[in-house]
Amino acid sequence: MEVMTSETVDVDIAVIGAGQAGLSSAYHLRRLGVEPERSFVVLDHAPGPGGAWQFRWPSLTLSTVNAVHDLPGLSFADTVAAAQPSLASGSASGSVLASTAVPHYYRVYEEKFGLPVHRPAHVRVVCDRGDRLHVETDDAVFAARGLINATGTWERPFIPHYPGAETFLGRQLHTRDYRSADEFAGAHVLVVGGGISAVQLLDEISHVTDTTWVTRREPHFSEEPFTSDHGRAAVALVEDRVRRGLPPGSVVSVTGLPVTPAIRAARARGVLDRHPMFREITPHGVRWPDGAEKAVDVILWNTGFRSSLDHLAPLRLRGPGGGITMTGRLATQVSSDPRIHLVGYGPSASTIGANRAGQAAARELTRYLDPGPERAARVL
Repeated sequence: MEVMTSETVDVDIAVIGAGQAGLSSAYHLRRLGVEPERSFVVLDHAPGPGGAWQFRWPSLTLSTVNAVHDLPGLSFADTVAAAQPSLASGSASGSVLASTAVPHYYRVYEEKFGLPVHRPAHVRVVCDRGDRLHVETDDAVFAARGLINATGTWERPFIPHYPGAETFLGRQLHTRDYRSADEFAGAHVLVVGGGISAVQLLDEISHVTDTTWVTRREPHFSEEPFTSDHGRAAVALVEDRVRRGLPPGSVVSVTGLPVTPAIRAARARGVLDRHPMFREITPHGVRWPDGAEKAVDVILWNTGFRSSLDHLAPLRLRGPGGGITMTGRLATQVSSDPRIHLVGYGPSASTIGANRAGQAAARELTRYLDPGPERAARVL
């Protein structure tokens, strides 16, 4: 059902989402001469700048976060340094919260480059209306000639179904719901997942209470420094999938877990004693295929996210296998509808990939919408 709105606004391009990918796209649209407000808008559902970073758990500081990459044209480190000590968390270590520093950086970025971000703008649905795509929010319909979707994954936490989950008498939560290890003191916590977030939270929680760690696959730890070659190889694997119309998978899943000093310390404490996945959930814990059981009070699902694309459902972009066939230089363009680019999807899900995807999407979409020689000269 379509959302009834009070106003229709014609724009050339609508960008949905103001995280890393959305802001990068908006920056490059401005660089290409696309006029803000009149020719393009950025629609962001969040209450303020910062993308998903503003919702991250308090223990995620700039000293523990995996990486915060610069948006094009402005240094993150310089921006944060200029704001000290106003960004300090007040902790004894003086660590700066990622949920404070990154939103500050994004706010400065939006203001510096005059990006036309509308918030909170809740995009309910996008419909095809012939020569225009109608992007319907609570307050208006933006009738756009082209669309850059940069909604990421934070709104779609994924928890796999296991038999008996509904009978569990303890607490179940996802990475997205995590706030502090202290809330689990005295409880036995089962940490599920083999990614970077799972290992970080496992380490934190293990300092205050008992933990058990389970993963579907044997975790792969990498002692080698993560290089640009590793990153490009990982992105290439995911890009190949989306070009073939397959669900993208995760870039992180093929890079391995970096062995940091914290990881070495956790390993020495015996925290990283990994167990295979259980078969079912019982009222008081979990049970493995061989009948072995473990009593637990909390199940923490660090099982990732899925692309937040429900608002695009009326466009019928997905193929029979659930994936979207992508094309373009960096696989951001939807093969079945070249007016639509997905950034922060598949190979551009990482922050580095999001920057490059934003540039590619801006260039390719403006070229498609206005292929004339004047526009082409600016795009090249």
